[in-house]
Amino acid sequence: MLETSATIARQYIDAVSTFEALEEALEEAAQVRGGMYWHAGPASAPDAKYLVRTTPAGNETSLGARTAETEAIYERFTQRKRASAERVSGLKAALEQHQRLNRALRVGRVDPLVVALLGRLASTHLSPHFRVVGTHALYAFEATAGVRLDSDTLATRDIDLLWDTRKRILFSTQLARVDSSMLGVLKKVDSTFRIRKSQKYTAVNKDGFEVDIIRRERAGDGPHPIKLSDEDEDFWVVQARRANVLLDSPGFSAVIVATNGTMARMNTVHPATFVAFKRWMSTQTEREAMKRRRDLLQADTVQEMLEKYLPHL
Repeated sequence: MLETSATIARQYIDAVSTFEALEEALEEAAQVRGGMYWHAGPASAPDAKYLVRTTPAGNETSLGARTAETEAIYERFTQRKRASAERVSGLKAALEQHQRLNRALRVGRVDPLVVALLGRLASTHLSPHFRVVGTHALYAFEATAGVRLDSDTLATRDIDLLWDTRKRILFSTQLARVDSSMLGVLKKVDSTFRIRKSQKYTAVNKDGFEVDIIRRERAGDGPHPIKLSDEDEDFWVVQARRANVLLDSPGFSAVIVATNGTMARMNTVHPATFVAFKRWMSTQTEREAMKRRRDLLQADTVQEMLEKYLPHL
């Protein structure tokens, strides 16, 4: 575990500040999506005008006849939309500059594919339904602590996404808005992703990188198995032992940086939860010995990180 240099730390802090400002700006922009226009009245009243609000999906709602009140509504909306667009445009340009600096200063540590996947989940508003668990969570912890872990601790070629089954209806609704399947969401990032025939909860790309989608163990009469969409090829999420501990624990979020300078937010579990879970995994005798040793290494590493660099957590 090595502390990052002052130059890298400063660049990371500045880049994250811009990234988070853009997140806020995009949330504000969502409130003024669509548009407003004045619609002509019926033939019986050709001089009448009615204010109409439109949505990105093409739906329209009349807000009433033209009055001082509706004119004020129209003016406020157009001003907010214009200001929001300018703010988003400026912050995107600033973030692009930071991403170039990230790459030049070698701030990033993460596989660009992972950052692209997390960015895709965020842009489609699917990220609230998942937590990154397993080894990749270490990137969020080290970024927050301002340290760099050795390659043995971080070595992995797959990312585990813990899906919250409690919100499956909201998830299905949002997925239908953005794509026909969860695999389709991944394919927008890398078109070579395919579901493994022998392991339906895993998608693998041409380079052998895997995305696993897991869920907590079934409780009561909860549904299982669950397929994430009605498409022929999509994930069948698998139950993971004690995953409820990861799902019910406090969340943790950090902005991570890829080796190419790009950035994304990672939602994962609290570092203390990670430590306890990895220690439990290291005691499971049916698990491969090499994996158990790495579980213990990761638990010890994050525990040290908490004590030295993240005592406020």
